[in-house]
Amino acid sequence: MAISYTFEQIASQVRRDILRMVTNAASGHPGGSMSSTDILTVLFFKEMNIVPEKWERNGKGSDMFFLSAGHISPVLYSILARRGYFPVSELSTFRAFGSRLQGHPSIERGLPGVNQAAGSLGQGLSVAIGAALGKKLNNDQNTVYVLIGDGESEEGQIWEAAASAVHHKADNIIAMTDWNKQQIDGTTEQVQSLGDLHAKWSAFGWETIVADGHDFSSIAEAFGKAKELKGNGKPIMILFRTEMGHGVDFMAGTCKWHGKNPSQEQCEQGLSQLKETLGDY
Repeated sequence: MAISYTFEQIASQVRRDILRMVTNAASGHPGGSMSSTDILTVLFFKEMNIVPEKWERNGKGSDMFFLSAGHISPVLYSILARRGYFPVSELSTFRAFGSRLQGHPSIERGLPGVNQAAGSLGQGLSVAIGAALGKKLNNDQNTVYVLIGDGESEEGQIWEAAASAVHHKADNIIAMTDWNKQQIDGTTEQVQSLGDLHAKWSAFGWETIVADGHDFSSIAEAFGKAKELKGNGKPIMILFRTEMGHGVDFMAGTCKWHGKNPSQEQCEQGLSQLKETLGDY
């Protein structure tokens, strides 16, 4: 698939998809989806070694992506559709009964691009580490990527996985944190402070990079640094500083849109701030 659009154009369309999906379904999680949009745009449209048309769940011979924070499925579905994994028109079935695009990613209907079911927060990092170690056993030189949330990082399993990855020298995994400092019922600082995430991941033995998750140059530079560090005996974490609801002014920077759908009027207001660039579904 030839990619002839800029990151800005793709990200704008993805945010439009997210708004329309959660509005039409009258449910879903737009806030974290929109804070992660720019990161996944660069990842899927530049960084990953993938051929969507030849995708297989086992990931053999290609990079793999795992979404740990499964509630932000709208951004994953839009990115996958826009990248060519399945028809863009299928986005209109989000959360519909019998749809392959369930509220949390599922594997039971074989949606291309979804390697593992997600939704139970804290588990995705463990799954991704297992996939990374599997690649090492198979002498597969490709990379495993995983996106976790900062609220999710309050889960103990995240830190058990962090220690395990270091012990097993999973140096072919590049993890990312959507560091928007918001979760379902408040800021992460109010709910359960995460402290200094950079110092924490570094103390666990990970190579740790901090980047601006809404600056495409910063995102690409962070991935470049991560790839240079790959294979040096340590797993890699990129902490992307982001803003919940980024791209729509009344959604930005607040937990209120973590899991709330806009009204039709609010959706139109949000769409007016985002350019239609690839064509709405």
